[in-house]
Amino acid sequence: MFSLSKIQDALKQFEIDVWLLYDFRGSNVFARRVLDLPDDQMGSRRCCYAIPAEGEPIKLVHRIESSALDHLPGRKLVYLKWQELEAGFAELVQGHQTVAMEYSPRNANPYISKVDAGTVELIKSLGVEVVDSGNLIQLFEAVWTEQQWQQHLAAGKLCDEAFNVAWTFIAEEVRNNGSVEESAVCDQIMNHFHSHNMTTYHPPIVGVGPHSGDCHYETGSGDNTLIKEGDFVLIDLWAKMDEPNSVYADMTRTGFVGESAPEKYTEIFNIVAAARDAAIAYAKAAFAEDRPLQGWEIDDACRKVIEDAGYGQYYVHRTGHNIGQEVHGNGAHMDNLETREERLVLPMTCFSVEPGIYQEEFGVRSEVDVFVDADKNVHVTYGELQREVVPILKDY
Repeated sequence: MFSLSKIQDALKQFEIDVWLLYDFRGSNVFARRVLDLPDDQMGSRRCCYAIPAEGEPIKLVHRIESSALDHLPGRKLVYLKWQELEAGFAELVQGHQTVAMEYSPRNANPYISKVDAGTVELIKSLGVEVVDSGNLIQLFEAVWTEQQWQQHLAAGKLCDEAFNVAWTFIAEEVRNNGSVEESAVCDQIMNHFHSHNMTTYHPPIVGVGPHSGDCHYETGSGDNTLIKEGDFVLIDLWAKMDEPNSVYADMTRTGFVGESAPEKYTEIFNIVAAARDAAIAYAKAAFAEDRPLQGWEIDDACRKVIEDAGYGQYYVHRTGHNIGQEVHGNGAHMDNLETREERLVLPMTCFSVEPGIYQEEFGVRSEVDVFVDADKNVHVTYGELQREVVPILKDY
């Protein structure tokens, strides 16, 4: 729900003069969400809403859609001609120096960039500095309510149980039938989700052997997807409670179909687990010291462990992503590989930590969810950290 006071407090916190929320035919989903614009009210003309850190907001709307922002406080400017539009923009930023927009310099962070380059050029030509609104967006897209935190814990418990369902099913099928399909394991996990009022946008990843080395593998079927004794298996699963505004849990674990995992698997797992733990420790230290923490820092702390072990070339994705109502949420990611994530890790937000080493024969990923509460305590949100490759035929 739109809150002028909350936005203005955030602008003061981040030392920004004004937030310019601009949309054209649904081009800026973040602006539409912040301004409570319904999905069925798309409009066909440009509109803009300027929120200063202090004072009254200003609306800029087209004459034939002049009521588009009437549900919001502030005075209204109405334009018809393009010259009037540009004059309106000038009035919106008059007296300000820094203007936040959904923009990323050099498009370094494409998750933020929702305003076209031409509009940004126009605003800059008015003599102001355009800065990215990434941290502002987080306050409305990534910060959880207490209810969402509780929904996440419920989802985390059930996702933790889903691994037990999967490992047990693999053990029973291998003992009784000699093998089991990846897809059959996937079906068991999905049945578990559905029976516990959970939902997910995509089935989990179940990858055996070389498939575990493909970090975005699509669980398949056929002879090369049979899980047998002596095989290494990776399972990556994510789901949330099927409730309004619910948020995801997202986890990855690995197992070996036998009594104990061979050293080649254990060696790589231990490196990945150490990297995971280094990332978590870095986050905890930053908040304990009450210093600002940017997403790229966690990626660096994690990646260094894998690089120092000589496997940097096999770590081919960022360390983690924000988690929200979408499994890949709209807050700060733990990334200094694909992007340099300079957004802050904020209280009441959640992110994954999921380092991996992916080789041709097999790949290891260990994924946990990390939540920073309102008091800046850092939690691994559910379950014990995986400390060894699961010996499936021993434990199940």
